[in-house]
Amino acid sequence: MEWYELFVGFLLGVVEGLTEFAPVSSTGHMILVDGLWLNSSQFLGQEVANTFKIVIQLGSILAVVVVFRDRFKTLLNPKSLLTLRQSGTARQFNLVHILIGLLPAGVLGVLFEDYIDTHLFSVKTVLIGLVVGAFFMIAADLSGVKRQTTATLDDITYKQALGVGLIQCFSLWPGFSRSGSTISGGVLLGMSHRAAADFTFIMAVPIMFGASALSLYSKWTYFTLDTLPVFVVGFISAFLFALLSIKFFLKLINKVKLMPFAIYRIVLAVVIYVLYF
Repeated sequence: MEWYELFVGFLLGVVEGLTEFAPVSSTGHMILVDGLWLNSSQFLGQEVANTFKIVIQLGSILAVVVVFRDRFKTLLNPKSLLTLRQSGTARQFNLVHILIGLLPAGVLGVLFEDYIDTHLFSVKTVLIGLVVGAFFMIAADLSGVKRQTTATLDDITYKQALGVGLIQCFSLWPGFSRSGSTISGGVLLGMSHRAAADFTFIMAVPIMFGASALSLYSKWTYFTLDTLPVFVVGFISAFLFALLSIKFFLKLINKVKLMPFAIYRIVLAVVIYVLYF
């Protein structure tokens, strides 16, 4: 394993960690950075590069688990499942909210996985997703803020969870962004930006972990003494930078909201289009 391969692994881990949970599309950035600049498949081989990207995604997932560890302990406690709040009008956030939020995109993802992989993973489709998703985020900021009634994660209703799950289907288009779609959807449905972000991050863990585990199961033969160093470097860098990114994002989201991220997406798409098309 050469030093530049480890450096490429480190850089891709940084990109994954910084963008996985920010509303800017980690998939889109990975396609842009790797496809237009680093070209990891040239150094590692296509299958090893694909496996590597799954490994670093697991690093980002671990960061979410660390940040929300107390919440996950509560969620996995059988006594907390479906616990009614004293008011009797709302349910404390539980596993049912997560299941409802995951189902729509999960079903569509399984049904259209081959089509998405074959036709939508390109620089051009990512640029479209970045711009369209940005305008969706702007719309959420302009119209959703006025009717926010759900301040915290424990105030989210099952109906809101389903609505966010349906809106999450947009994120199947690379570049649209899972967190961008779900946070925007939550805001449009009356959640505060922080409540929508918390729901987004927690909901991402089971679906990302499940998808990654299934993918790695068929690629375990690519874990060799030659490839392990770059996998480890990428995993650690993705974990550390995701940890920093999540904590920073959660502190700022109620203050800055989605507009700065939307502007960044539009500027990025325009720059990439001017430079490469």
